[in-house]
Amino acid sequence: MTKNVHTLIYFLKIKKSTSTTHLNGTHARRPRRAKFTRRQDGGFQWQVLFRSDRWVFNSLSNSVRTRLVSLCEVCGVVIFRWVLLIVLLCVSARAVDRSNFKTCEQSAFCKRQRELKPGRSPYRALLDTLELSDSRITLQLINDNNKVRLLLELYRLQGNMTRVKINELKPLKPRYEVPDATHTIRTNSLVLSLGGKDQRLIVSAQPFRLDIVEGPQVLVSLNSRGLLAFEHLRARKDTISHKISSTVGSMWDSLKSIFSSFSTLMLTQTHLNRSVPLNSYCVVFLSGSDPYRLYNLDVFQYELHNPMALYGAVPVLISHSTDRTMGIFWLNAAETWVDISSNTAGKMMFGKILDSVQVSSEAPQTDVRWISESGIIDVFIMLGPKPADVFTQYASLTGTQTHRERFHRTLLCIRNSQKYIVWVKIIDFPLCQKSLVFLSLQLVAIVDPHIRVDSGYTIHNEILSKSFYVKNKDGGDYEGWCWPGNSGYPDFTNPEMRAWWASKFAYEQYEGSMENQYVWNDMNEPSVFNGPEVTMHKDALHGGWEHRDVHNLYGLYVQKATADGLVERSGGVERPFVLTRAFFAGSQRYGAVWTGDNAAEWGHLKISIPMCLSLGLAGISFCGADVGGFFKHPSAELLVRWYQAGAYQPFFRAHAHIDTPRREPWLFGPENTALIREAIRQRYALLPYWYQLFYNAHRTGYPVMRPLWVEYPDDVATFSVEDEYLIGKDLLVHPVTDEGATAVTAYLPGKGEVWYDVHTFQKHDGEQSLYIPVTMSSIPVFQRGGSIICRKDRVRRSSSCMENDPYTLYAALNSQGSAEGELYIDDFHTFNFEKAKQFVHRHLSFSANTLSSRNLAPDSQFSTASWIEKIVIIGGSQPSSATLKNAESALEFEFDSTLAVLTLRKPGVNAAADWTVILR
Repeated sequence: MTKNVHTLIYFLKIKKSTSTTHLNGTHARRPRRAKFTRRQDGGFQWQVLFRSDRWVFNSLSNSVRTRLVSLCEVCGVVIFRWVLLIVLLCVSARAVDRSNFKTCEQSAFCKRQRELKPGRSPYRALLDTLELSDSRITLQLINDNNKVRLLLELYRLQGNMTRVKINELKPLKPRYEVPDATHTIRTNSLVLSLGGKDQRLIVSAQPFRLDIVEGPQVLVSLNSRGLLAFEHLRARKDTISHKISSTVGSMWDSLKSIFSSFSTLMLTQTHLNRSVPLNSYCVVFLSGSDPYRLYNLDVFQYELHNPMALYGAVPVLISHSTDRTMGIFWLNAAETWVDISSNTAGKMMFGKILDSVQVSSEAPQTDVRWISESGIIDVFIMLGPKPADVFTQYASLTGTQTHRERFHRTLLCIRNSQKYIVWVKIIDFPLCQKSLVFLSLQLVAIVDPHIRVDSGYTIHNEILSKSFYVKNKDGGDYEGWCWPGNSGYPDFTNPEMRAWWASKFAYEQYEGSMENQYVWNDMNEPSVFNGPEVTMHKDALHGGWEHRDVHNLYGLYVQKATADGLVERSGGVERPFVLTRAFFAGSQRYGAVWTGDNAAEWGHLKISIPMCLSLGLAGISFCGADVGGFFKHPSAELLVRWYQAGAYQPFFRAHAHIDTPRREPWLFGPENTALIREAIRQRYALLPYWYQLFYNAHRTGYPVMRPLWVEYPDDVATFSVEDEYLIGKDLLVHPVTDEGATAVTAYLPGKGEVWYDVHTFQKHDGEQSLYIPVTMSSIPVFQRGGSIICRKDRVRRSSSCMENDPYTLYAALNSQGSAEGELYIDDFHTFNFEKAKQFVHRHLSFSANTLSSRNLAPDSQFSTASWIEKIVIIGGSQPSSATLKNAESALEFEFDSTLAVLTLRKPGVNAAADWTVILR
């Protein structure tokens, strides 16, 4: 049975459909053909150019595949062809085939770990092995059952963090440690007293456990339930599920951590709800369900609210309560399962050594069990205590979001040769590129990490000659099937391979490319159509490491090498743009992420909000979802609502499967076209605000798109809100995500806060739920009182054309009659803002009827032609005059007494200058 399945996989060659994508993401169609040829060995080679973007066999169970092979062998290709077409139509209407992907029960190491029950841990700390140095504490642990010793390392890191590492003391061979997801980590001297608010580290010897306490409160406990498990390497063969061999014997590690007194938990994984709200008196996470799986996979038509694996995962967990925000970063790139539960814990569970710690008899407790297939235990505990502190701590470990470029909407081109970094001779491509440059438009071309095995393909021949391909378990080049057919997979874990890959993006190497061309890395989980779970075999070799050790890093390395190439082609001057589907911790340093192949369904529109919120909390702020849904055909109402929502998400694009009917906004009637146009115009007008937020994210690690509790950590009502969010701290957005909705209920946070509807300027108090009637033309968006937001309101065909356009300032006053904000400007495309301090950073403030701009970066050197065209002050009173300080004439103004809105026209000051406007 299995042999027949692989016969089908290797004898069928299927090419991805081709198209050119217009500016709005829709596709131009081309004729398709299909042909069948019989191979000399009796098998069939199927070459099809159907209008399909997915290899149909990804979605078929093994039994169906086997029957198709038998049908092909018995009835011939003609009947096989028609049956296959019918199957293709049936598959298109189905959701994900779960039989193609493992559950915890089918994953040997996860199953073994889950069978362990809480109890007395077999691990004992050998306190007489304790060693202290300037940077760490080391201590040996022993498993009393098998006498295997482990090495525990404890580090106190700068910024209120603790690192815990556990590895075999004398392993049979080295275990993999993730090298490139983190930045250089700086340590302070570590003592048992951690410093700062009476923090202590308590190590219990028998059974071994580790607790971090602050004063009387236990913050986090490791191995409190005795579930530490570290399966040491053994020199034997082992077989695990899905026919994957292990070359050294099974190995996995697991650790259970406990958060005390936390009410909300956030685990980053793209298609899940952002948070798991935890009630103090019951388990909200359903017992008996699968753990969350962190294993990058190409999952066809994924399900919502499902802990299955998907395209990317960041193993970071954030917990929040009114008292504290904390985080755990589990640095492991192997397949990982995360088991989460909630209950209460009395003082008895903490042991006698914690008698001095005050623990309520019904303290809420969150249990988190981390289970990884290989590698070591390497845990970073981020102690906060505020949300901003956790973001800073995590950014210090994995880096910050790359600063985005000026351009916004892009032309996407999918090529049909599947020979990446080589343009097909179909059109005069240099002329096409020059036309785009003339129109101030950019182009993004797909470059995937699977390379067509073809002796006539230069890229393949170079990789082959340099032995840069991933190897199979026998030492030969690993090959699998993807869009080009039989493909090799470059070993991106090899620094020499990454350097070579980067060199291929040089203008002289990538023939026809120009400075306005950027890259989209797709299928980089990696996707292998005939591999187990549609990915690479775990026993494939990357140098001295198995693929199981590095799997979740592969997509990050692809994006890193590509981004390095785009930087190097300009001599290190220009910023890159690289969009990726697969990601890991640290991917934010190299570009943008989108949420993958979603569907034109209201549920997918709704889930795009927590998906991007989740990624933002994990450092990846440059996130968005395919507007309109990738699969299926959206109704006019859904498409309009998706444009309105997507316009207020960090990454904004329309993108669709080639089989979907055309989606140009003008095909849905004049009324809907106007609504979509207005949503896009609102997006463009706010680009200065987005750009400022991305600059701050690059500097600080603070997410651009934020859950409400980040800015209002004491407001319990914000903890479970997932249908609205903040852009920065000053705009609150509540997209309309239900079909036929005539009203929404939005929560406006903050006691004493004031919020203004950005469309009507109507004023509302904070800390209340507001019932808001909506029409198709309205989406609730509010500006926080006390803020100043900069916009560019002139309509242009592209963001490049807006570079020198004037600004309009919107100052929304708080209850004290004041407001403040920022304006950030640079050249929008180079690294000069970092290397040469060439930028403008202004602080805008309104207080006591005086609006002023002052320089936040006096040592920066940059000039701009942009000026201040208009100032709108919301929530103030009517002045008798408005004067620009040191100017000879008064400013023109008008006051709307009904809305309490003052408009000052053409103050005419340069955006980079110091200036003051005085109202009397």
